Amino acid sequence: MKKAIFLLLLLFATSPAWAQQKQPNIIFFLVDDMGWQDTSVPFWEQPTPANSKFHTPNMARLARQGVKFTNAYAASICTPTRVSLLTGMNAAHHRVTNWTSVKNQRTDHLDDDQLQPPQWNMNGLSPTPGAPYSVHATTLPELLSRAGYYTILSGKAHFSVYDAPGANPLNLGFQKNIGGSAIGNPASFLSEQEYGNLRHEQKAVQGLKPYWHTGTFLTDALTTEAIKAMDTAQIRRQPFFLYLAHYAVHLPFDPDKRYIDKYLQAGLAGPEAAYAALVEGMDASLGRLLDYLDERKLTDNTIVVFMSDNGGLTRDPRSGPPDTQNYPLRAGKGSLYEGGVREPLLVRWPGVTRSGTVNSQYLIIEDFFPTLLEMAGVADYKTVQPVDGRSLVPYLRHPGKRDNQRALIWHYPNKWYPGPAGITSYVSAIRQGDWKLLYFAKPGRLELYNLKNDLGEQHNLVATNPKKTRQLAQELTRKLKAWDAQLPLYKSTGQPVPYPDEVAGR
Repeated sequence: MKKAIFLLLLLFATSPAWAQQKQPNIIFFLVDDMGWQDTSVPFWEQPTPANSKFHTPNMARLARQGVKFTNAYAASICTPTRVSLLTGMNAAHHRVTNWTSVKNQRTDHLDDDQLQPPQWNMNGLSPTPGAPYSVHATTLPELLSRAGYYTILSGKAHFSVYDAPGANPLNLGFQKNIGGSAIGNPASFLSEQEYGNLRHEQKAVQGLKPYWHTGTFLTDALTTEAIKAMDTAQIRRQPFFLYLAHYAVHLPFDPDKRYIDKYLQAGLAGPEAAYAALVEGMDASLGRLLDYLDERKLTDNTIVVFMSDNGGLTRDPRSGPPDTQNYPLRAGKGSLYEGGVREPLLVRWPGVTRSGTVNSQYLIIEDFFPTLLEMAGVADYKTVQPVDGRSLVPYLRHPGKRDNQRALIWHYPNKWYPGPAGITSYVSAIRQGDWKLLYFAKPGRLELYNLKNDLGEQHNLVATNPKKTRQLAQELTRKLKAWDAQLPLYKSTGQPVPYPDEVAGR
């Protein structure tokens, strides 16, 4: 009898990890500032010149093995997207509508002559209720941790401000934190610069001292540490949730010596070559994770999601005229045009998703909160916050399923870029079916586009389709009011700007 028990224990100890657990492992791989076109994998109906500039073989590998979504959206910019992922709330609802930095201080540019942002939740996500200018929520990693997952963050957190509890991912449901803090980008990707400690200590990535002066690029160091953390989960016999949120491909465009020479030889300017090398280094990180899963026989029980947090940067030091780098999409980071919010998305769910498929269903970042919980088998969970996202599981199980009635909402009552308020300031938007309406609060202007016929948003149809304009303006207004979303304010009176339907009714 004792011998039989011993043999059973030995069998359990030496059997593949995937055979011992029913809950799937989950990897959510998030890239910073990667545009819809910053990949050799086309997310449009055809490849483009931009696709030919980049080299992302592991994204192509994941696309062959899973499903490619061509209409996936983030929030307006980095922190709003990350808070929406962790809470399941739309940015208009949780009110973290801009990137966060210093406690109780706006990051908005306040040089506008007419408007000013409202008092948004500038302190970000908080683990405790009642914190000023913060949103309190039951987070995704907290729920997964309760369900038995070993929850790991490697890379960029940027959920909250310096010196606030939410700046530490360990206070938000993660059990392991590798390099995550309040910083939005590193001062350096280079080990020779100690990942920022020798340039700008406040923007330095901490916890990676063993890699200093080893020639290890930051992207690679974070990947190595993430793999070690997944090993820990295996030792603990727990399923893991790995949130690998790279600082790449955000500024600064430090040259990754492993890849940059071929881009320089191809004729790309120095910063653009460094950017392409950042993209390839990020892709190599993805490849290392996929190889790890294969080697550990974890592939068949691990869900992999790949996405970016906002559209690609379309200003200096990127090469070319401003707002052209995401073509055929219009504009880029900080804008609610497609170039600022449409993202590359790949999902591999073994046994569910069909290899090499393409899905055109539109979706938004907060949808991954209920989606990942359903994938993990976490049901009947309770949250202190209302959840706005909708599960994508039906679209993963049934790739032909479509919902063209749902409305996606974006809301940016802030000023992101200095200078005159333009396409990156005081904007709200709605998409329903193929139709998209943008509301620019400062000039009181509405713009209507049919994305099926006009992906580049070049032909404003407000004048020729007033009925659709009114309908979408009314729906956008209804959602903003339901969420008690904040509006920009007139400096002269302190009163909020009109709602979109008030403008449509003029």
